[in-house]
Amino acid sequence: AMASEAGDRNSTLRRCLGVLRDSRNDSEQFAALLLVTKAVRAGEVDAKTRRQIFDAIGFTFPNRLLASGQPPAGCPEDTFRALGLTLLACFCTDPELAGHSQILNKIPTFNDILVSPCSPDNTSMIDDVYQCLSAIMATTRGPRELVTKGTVSALCQAYVNCSYGSNCALTLLLGLLAIAEVKCWQRDTPHLLAVLSKLSDDFLKTEDMTKFELCEVLPHFIPLSPPLTQDSQGLECLHRLYKGLANILGSKLSQSQRDPALKLAACLVQACGSEWIPAGSAGSKFLALLVNLACVEVRLTLEEPDPFKVEGKKEVVTACYVLIEMGIQECLREEKPLLEEVQKMQLMRIMEEAFGAVIFYLRQVKQEELQDPFIFASVRILGAWIAEETSSLKQEICELLPFLVHYAKKLFKEGSPAASLLQPELVSTKGSGLPQDALRFLLPGFCHLTAEDRPRDILISEGAPALLCEYFLHQWEVLTSELGSLTPLTSTEMSLQTACGIFLNLVVTVPDLIRRDKTFSSLMDLLLKSLPLLLPQKDHLVLAANMATLGLMMARILASSAVLQGTQSAKEFFRAAICFLSQAHTAQADPGSDGLAAAVSPAYTSAWADVRELWFLGMQALASCVPLFPWLPQAILQAQWLEGLSELLTRVSPASVDFELITAFQGVLVELVRASKPCRDVILSHHGGEWANLYGMAALEQCLSEQ
Repeated sequence: AMASEAGDRNSTLRRCLGVLRDSRNDSEQFAALLLVTKAVRAGEVDAKTRRQIFDAIGFTFPNRLLASGQPPAGCPEDTFRALGLTLLACFCTDPELAGHSQILNKIPTFNDILVSPCSPDNTSMIDDVYQCLSAIMATTRGPRELVTKGTVSALCQAYVNCSYGSNCALTLLLGLLAIAEVKCWQRDTPHLLAVLSKLSDDFLKTEDMTKFELCEVLPHFIPLSPPLTQDSQGLECLHRLYKGLANILGSKLSQSQRDPALKLAACLVQACGSEWIPAGSAGSKFLALLVNLACVEVRLTLEEPDPFKVEGKKEVVTACYVLIEMGIQECLREEKPLLEEVQKMQLMRIMEEAFGAVIFYLRQVKQEELQDPFIFASVRILGAWIAEETSSLKQEICELLPFLVHYAKKLFKEGSPAASLLQPELVSTKGSGLPQDALRFLLPGFCHLTAEDRPRDILISEGAPALLCEYFLHQWEVLTSELGSLTPLTSTEMSLQTACGIFLNLVVTVPDLIRRDKTFSSLMDLLLKSLPLLLPQKDHLVLAANMATLGLMMARILASSAVLQGTQSAKEFFRAAICFLSQAHTAQADPGSDGLAAAVSPAYTSAWADVRELWFLGMQALASCVPLFPWLPQAILQAQWLEGLSELLTRVSPASVDFELITAFQGVLVELVRASKPCRDVILSHHGGEWANLYGMAALEQCLSEQ
C-alpha cells in the first residue's frame, strides 16, 4: 500500500512538473506549483526528484515568484514569496546549487525577510530562509558573500529582537565568526556588540543550567580586536561577565560546570588581559581565585597517570595556562597592582607547584607525541615561567633542558602545524612568530639560564648555540622582509634582541666556545652585513644597539678570522658601529644655568633605558678592537668622531658629564692615541690636553704627553 502511495505521489509530481514546464495557463501553473511546494515542505521529495524540479523550472520561476506583487484572490499577501522561498530552500539542499550566483544574489532578500516583522502564519518563510543561509554557508564562497552582503547584521537583529528562529540566527552567527571573525567585527561591530550585550545580560541574570551553556557560546563573541575595553558598551558587557563568572566560580561546582567557566575566563584574558577585573578587594580575590583554580586543574590533570584522562582535559588545561600566564604577569606588576604582596607570595608558591606538574608531564612525552599542540602550549607556558622565575625548580628545569632544546630544534627544522592547530580563542599565536616557533617562547628563559654555569653547560652540550645561530639567521630574513613597512615592534624583532642577549652571555662567559664553534663565524658574518642595513632604519635602535655591541664583542675574539681582515663588510660594520656609538650624546641647554650640558641625543632618548647598558659595553668592546685592527683608527678619523667629541667636551659644563661616561670616552681615546699618530695629532690639535685635564682623564693625559 505504501509503495503504491509513493508511486501515486511521484506520478502526481511528474504531471505537475510537466504543467510547470509546458503550460502557459497561470491558474494551471499556480495549482501545480502549490502541489510541488506542498510535497517539498512535507519532505516527500528525494535528491533525484529535487533535481527534476530544478531542471523543469530552473531559477526563473522562483525569481518571478519573489518579484511578483499581488497574489491570487483569497490568498495571503506573501503567498508568492513563500512559494519562491520554498523552491529555493529545496534547491539549496543540492550543494552545487547552493553556491550558484542566482542563490548568492538572493542574500539581500533573505536578510530583508529576517529583519521584517513576521506573522505567525509566515514562519515557514523564515524556516526556508534559514535553510538557504545554512546551505550557502556550507559552500566555498558562501561565508564571504554572507559577510559582505550584510547577513551578520540581519542575524544579529533577529537574535537581539528574539524573532522567530532566533536560535538558528545564533547558530549561523557562531559559524560565520568561526570562519571570518575579523571581517565580521570590522563590518558589524555595533550589531555584534548588541548580541554580546544580550548574551552577557542573560549570563548574569539566569540561575539555571543556561548559565553554563552560555559559557560555551560567549567566547565566540569576544573579539581580540577591536578591544572591548575601548567602548562603553563593551565595558558594560565585560563587567557583567566578570560578575557572572565571580558568581559561578565562587560556588561549589561539578567539573562539567567549572571547565566552561575557566575557558570563558581565559578567553577574556586573551582579549583584554586583566583589564576586565576591577581593582579593589573583590577583584583581587577573584583574580587570586581564578589563578588558584587554574593551578589546581593543571596539577590534577598533569599528575594523572592515565593518558586517556589527560587527553580529554587538554582544552581546559590550555585555558588554565592562559590564566596562569596572567597570574605571572600580575605577580610581577609593580604599577597599580591588582594583587597585594601576601596574595602574590601565595600565588607564586601555588604556581610553582603547577609548573612542577607541567615539567613532570613533559618528561613523560614520547617522540611520536611532539606534534601535539598541547605539548606546544605546555612548553610555551613553561617558557613564560622560566623567563621570570629562574630561581625556582632549578634542578627540575635543568633536567628538562635537553628535551626543550630537542623539541625546539625539531619544530624549527621540520616545520610543524602544532601551534597553528591551537584554538585561537585559547592560545594566541598571533604575531610574526612561525607556527613552529617554540624557540620564541623559550628565548627569554634561555637568556637567564645562559648567565648561570650549570644550565649554560647543558644548553651548550645539547647544541643550543648552533640552533640559536640558525634561528637568528632565519628571523633576520623574516625581519628584513618587514623592514621599511611601518609595523610596530614585532615578535621577530623581540626574538632577535633576546637572542643577542643570549649570545652576549656566551661571549662573556665562554669566549673559547666562540673561537671554537664554526657557527659563530657565520653569525659574525651576518652581523657584519646586517648592521649597516639596520642602523639607518627608523624605530629599530634597540635591535641595532644589540647587534652593534654583540658584533664588537665577538670581533675581539674572532679578530684573526678571514672575514674581519679589512674586508669591505668588516669596514662597513665598524663604520655603522662607530656611527651608533658616536651619535648617542649631544650638547643641549642646561635648565639650571646659561651654559650647555651633555645629554642623550633626541633620537636615542625614547630607547635609552634599553640601549644604555649596551652602549657602555659597546664602547669597551670598541676600545679593545682598536689595537687588533690596524685599519680601525683610520675609520674613526673618517667618521670625524674625534672632532665631534672634542667639541662636545669643550662646550658643555664638566659637571654635566658623569664619571661613567668620562671613563667610556677615555677607554676608546687612550687606545686610539696608543695605536695611531694621526689620531693623537687630531686630539692634540683640538685642545685634547686641556679637556683631558679638565675631566680628570689621567690615563689620556699621560698618553698625550708621551712622545
